[in-house]
Amino acid sequence: MDTKGHSRHFIYTDWILIETQFHPEQLQSRETIFTIGNGYLGTRGSFEEGYADGLPATLIHGVYDDVPVVYTELANCPDWLPLIVIVNGDRFRLDQGEILSYERKLDLHHGILSRSVRWRSPSGKTIDIYFERFASLADQHILGQRCQLTLVDCDALIEVQASINGYPENQGFNHWQELDQGKTDQGFWLYRRTRNSQIEIGMATMTTISGTEAALQVNSAPGYPTASAAFLATSQQTVTIEKIVIVFTSRDVNTPVSAAREKLAHLPDYTMLLNAHKKAWDEVWQECDILIEGDSTAAFAVRYNLFQLLIAAPRHDDKVSIPAKTLSGFGYHGHIFWDTEIFLLPFFIFIQPDVARNLLTYRYHTLNGARRKAAHEGYKGAMYAWESALTGDEVTPRWSLPNDFYGEDVRIWCRDREIHISADISYAVWWYWQATGDDEWMRDYGAEIILDTAIFWSSRVEFNYESERYEIRGVIGADEYHEFVHNNAFTNRIVQWHLEKALVVDDWLHHTFPERTAELEQKLQLTSKERSQWQEIVAKIWIPYNELAGLIEQFEGFFQLEDIDLAKYEPRDRSIQAILGIEETNKRQVLKQPDVLMLLYLMRQSKDFPYNEKALQTNWDYYAPRTDITYGSSLGPAIHAILASDLGESAVAYKHFIQAAMVDLEDTRGNTNQGIHGASAGGVWQAVVFGFGGVQLTENGPVANPHLPPNWTRLKFKLQWQGLWHEFDLHQGLGTRNWDLGTREMEDKGDKGAKGQGEMQNSFTASSSSSQSPVPITQYPTPSTQSPDIRGVIFDLDGVLTDTAEYHYLGWQRLADEEGIPFNREANEALRGVSRRASLMLIVGDRPYSEAQIQEMMERKNRYYVEYLENISTKDLLPGALELLNELRQAGIKIAIGSGSKNARTVLEKLGIADKIDAIADGYSVQQPKPAPDLFLYAANLLGLEPSQCVVVEDAAAGIEAALAGGMWAVGLGPPERVGAAHVVLPSLAGVKWADIEAKLKSIATQKQTKQPE
Repeated sequence: MDTKGHSRHFIYTDWILIETQFHPEQLQSRETIFTIGNGYLGTRGSFEEGYADGLPATLIHGVYDDVPVVYTELANCPDWLPLIVIVNGDRFRLDQGEILSYERKLDLHHGILSRSVRWRSPSGKTIDIYFERFASLADQHILGQRCQLTLVDCDALIEVQASINGYPENQGFNHWQELDQGKTDQGFWLYRRTRNSQIEIGMATMTTISGTEAALQVNSAPGYPTASAAFLATSQQTVTIEKIVIVFTSRDVNTPVSAAREKLAHLPDYTMLLNAHKKAWDEVWQECDILIEGDSTAAFAVRYNLFQLLIAAPRHDDKVSIPAKTLSGFGYHGHIFWDTEIFLLPFFIFIQPDVARNLLTYRYHTLNGARRKAAHEGYKGAMYAWESALTGDEVTPRWSLPNDFYGEDVRIWCRDREIHISADISYAVWWYWQATGDDEWMRDYGAEIILDTAIFWSSRVEFNYESERYEIRGVIGADEYHEFVHNNAFTNRIVQWHLEKALVVDDWLHHTFPERTAELEQKLQLTSKERSQWQEIVAKIWIPYNELAGLIEQFEGFFQLEDIDLAKYEPRDRSIQAILGIEETNKRQVLKQPDVLMLLYLMRQSKDFPYNEKALQTNWDYYAPRTDITYGSSLGPAIHAILASDLGESAVAYKHFIQAAMVDLEDTRGNTNQGIHGASAGGVWQAVVFGFGGVQLTENGPVANPHLPPNWTRLKFKLQWQGLWHEFDLHQGLGTRNWDLGTREMEDKGDKGAKGQGEMQNSFTASSSSSQSPVPITQYPTPSTQSPDIRGVIFDLDGVLTDTAEYHYLGWQRLADEEGIPFNREANEALRGVSRRASLMLIVGDRPYSEAQIQEMMERKNRYYVEYLENISTKDLLPGALELLNELRQAGIKIAIGSGSKNARTVLEKLGIADKIDAIADGYSVQQPKPAPDLFLYAANLLGLEPSQCVVVEDAAAGIEAALAGGMWAVGLGPPERVGAAHVVLPSLAGVKWADIEAKLKSIATQKQTKQPE
């Protein structure tokens, strides 16, 4: 997949994602990114006016319909978004006329998607258009849409058309049959039924217009009912169109059309519905929010991923679960994988246990499908499908069809061999029970899941009489690059763990609910002989593990495969399997995602075998370098981030965390158009709480042993354990670190370890030698007094590798002109190396501006700058830059960017050098700009180097000062009067060789040492 050349053009605030330009080539991926939902349905961020290349979709939990090849899929439901605006005969479209300004916002805090456009029509009419939509969290059947129109400098005839498209497609396939439709006083209704599953949908809509006199006309065109109005608007007149849509299916009620029309008739107005929706989101975030200070990118990205989890989670339905791509796209056809139990469920278990119970009860309702699969394969008990839908039957496609006419069909073996999912589900059931103490649910639902899948395992394992051990042969483990292996350590151990817990649950049932025990014994044909076999399997199943070395063999014969050095395949933009092919990848020690390390992660929380510190370090050292963590599976980075945190590898942990957190926001894998990476979103929460927060679950409740990234000054979150809320407020400190743990009772459930009402304060301290505790700058060794051991180079961006100063100048000049402030190129020189805010303050001088106005002007200037960056390319690299980067790569020197720009990543991609950079510290990374050393210290930490091992290349005096303050070597580019404090001063990078720089620094160090007193 090609990940080069993607323009981000996003601005992040604490809660709002802002897109500042329309990018038709990224239409589908942005539709995914701007998805809204409420746990009942999800609506992709498609535009109201519609485009041929778009993939508009509204997906509702449980609305599946049969389809060739892939068995069944979530059916794309009728599209409630179409809203057409016509100005004097010109239809509003972003690919026609002229876009004078554009801004799209996703407000995570209130679940509102909005868009503001100033558009000049082909005939020269200028109009401001504001769109807004929400899927109500207060009432899952309510959808709201608003459009405000304001003519800027003219009068015009405006026509609006608010419709429902009754012909939605799943990428070419229409699942719906026409039943009926009709008119109402202010709108219309639509009635449809899926072709095979016979699920009915009823939608009713009401449209109102205010700000002008206009009569609505309803056109009931078959399958595309429309409410339209035409009116004459004058300059600066604002007209508002509001559309409310009600949705029911036959999964909810017997007569969905009647239910929709009845609810619509008794609704309050749009504003009251919106306020109720906002209030519901306020309440949700009170429990779910994670506060991160010191890293604005991470702070927003974490909230974005939590938002995606929250809008996908069924809050009122226990017969559905969250698909791998949530309700945001067509990827994997809406099928449910192990992703839900292992990656998503922990968030809900510890934050919204009622939702977790729904998700797990879905697995109870699909037990019969799991039993049918087991019987079909010749086994006993319940064998969960690798991919499931509404019934629990296996719906993994047997074949993957090629993209070209002459390609070979690819057999999908996961349906037959990736069987660990039955134990994964039981793992989630167990931890839900441990975290909530919900004995009634365990009695009525969870125990049957654990016991019947245990019965399956006793029929699936094989006894090797020669070795006198139980084995599981012919499987795929968590690592899907190896499609037919024997005795996969992950599978064997998770099965052993499952049977251990089955024995515990069975014993608990006998002593606590004997009547339920008798019922299950009869239903499952569970005998004492079966229990004895479980005990024997637990004792004799083979785990390929070298206890002395602490090394686990991924599967039998893995160590005999050809080894691989992934570095030899860099740079690359696709998976190793795509490069080598399926068969060749099977022959090598390369992993798609964590397998042994995934096992250690699952055993980590309870410290179960084989987890211990030695095993973690040994297996991390072996398997992490062999894992295709970048292009293999999106499930891997978050798990690697947690384990790296445990091992004190802060830079590695943060790198993988960001990789997971930004996978959709930056479309790093090139497939965001297919839907949100749900498992990665759940993994992000785990990486923050269990990784950086270091939360461990003990008999006395959760405790924190934090590993905060160096730039995080604060991390605050809460979670539930055994009916109590536990609040963590973790702070970064110098020398020692202190965190406060507060607990408060969720409800009166007795003592449960809480010390009365209110908060209980505990203090935790860690040694100052911890790798992530910032050390005062004065403690860093001064590089000029010792022989250099240089292992990394940190480049500023502007004026060093490229020159975007002209774009900055144009942006500031445009802003200054708009504000009527004198500004010219001479004044711009004073802004070199200065932060955006400081630059603005120099420009405005003592003119009175409020903080809100300052923030708006900074964002406005940045939008202008980003617009100008559209023109940047590899030709804008400064002379000598590319040659030096290549030379450093060959010399094994690590490379980082230390730039105060918040657009550094975009610039690097457009320059075509992103693949040559190991770490990026940008304007989102730290709070204090240059000349404070924070940015360069952060970059050094990302590289895993001491400051004295780094050289900073800068062209600004503030940058040189920052490098020296951080105890680093400094190379200045430009006139000595500006960068003369640097150790080495060069006119530019043209003709510069790394060997020459290194020699000069060594010479300087030698001279300094000889001058030191004895």
